[in-house]
Amino acid sequence: MLGLAHLPLAVLYLFAEVIYFMLAYVVRYRWRVVTENLRNSFPEKTPAEIERTGKAFYRHFAQVVVEILKLAAISPAELRQRLRFTNPELMTRHFAENRLVLSLGSHMGNWEWILNGAALEFPGRAAGVYKPLNNLFFETLMRRLRTRFGADAVPMLATLRYLVAHRGEGRTLSLLTDQAAGPEDRPYWTQFLNQDTSFYTSADRLAVQLDCAVLYVGIRRARRGYYEVTFTELPDGRTAKGAPAGTFPITEAFARQLEADMRASPEQYLWTHRRWKHKR
Repeated sequence: MLGLAHLPLAVLYLFAEVIYFMLAYVVRYRWRVVTENLRNSFPEKTPAEIERTGKAFYRHFAQVVVEILKLAAISPAELRQRLRFTNPELMTRHFAENRLVLSLGSHMGNWEWILNGAALEFPGRAAGVYKPLNNLFFETLMRRLRTRFGADAVPMLATLRYLVAHRGEGRTLSLLTDQAAGPEDRPYWTQFLNQDTSFYTSADRLAVQLDCAVLYVGIRRARRGYYEVTFTELPDGRTAKGAPAGTFPITEAFARQLEADMRASPEQYLWTHRRWKHKR
């Protein structure tokens, strides 16, 4: 399978069209979940619009699949060309102050390219939190892909330990903090895409505990195979520390940024998961 990664992306996108057709028309992979999520998130859309958005998502998802595979062989120069950071100075300013930066992202665009791109843009300073997979083959494969250009891959349960170990070094740790936090996660509830939605609040707690700066990581597909990453300053640990009890200013600000991006490009979000399965 990894041998395919040496093919040009132009060729791999032909495979992506086959994957798209199979997912959207043959297997109809999680079609019920995708359409239910879209209907609830965009009640103003007609059934035809929901159908078109769902199909556009499957095409995007198929392209992301082959782009992730391409990580096994893509050159640093090609990745730099295809993944552009529009305002890296927001990150490097915090590095100059030797602050830890929590980079809050989501499953928008090509979320797997960001960590490798950050490793090239900010050498020796990028790490990403991930949930280890039960399948040893895929766990090994994904760690290899995610760390190929020097980023650290941090298991979820080792997040605090990693941050404490690198405090004062000027590094960034990426967290994908999509909605779907359960009761055991001490979630923050807010209105998001027309629904009561639970978010993880670890960013607020970690930022306060370790005086972290916090950036929202927005990624959008400019055209097929090319992405732009834009940082937005969110409330930092000092701001969150002074917030009233029971409020989570970092998480709330993240939710509003993500909501705007999902409304602007709904087909670029990963809709196949039941992210609203928990009720308030």
